[in-house]
Amino acid sequence: MYLTSEKKAELFKNHGRLKAETDTGSSESQIALFTFRIQHLTDHLKTNKKDHSSRLGLLKLVGKRRSLLNYLIKNDIERYRAIITELGIRK
Repeated sequence: MYLTSEKKAELFKNHGRLKAETDTGSSESQIALFTFRIQHLTDHLKTNKKDHSSRLGLLKLVGKRRSLLNYLIKNDIERYRAIITELGIRK
């Protein structure tokens, strides 16, 4: 499996607001998790070009991440800028 519970805990610890494994609901931790999954699916689709169901899942994940980023822009622009630079997401 590509995403183990240890990897998830590490993502939540590094990118969450509280810097703890239990901070799974903050926008920053969700964006970090979505970014990891998007990178994995992108690599998968480079080798499996005809996997259209995974492509649909990738597009849904990108939309979810975009809506969370839009939420951060409206509520706290500094948190948005920090997470963008941390994860290397281009806007």
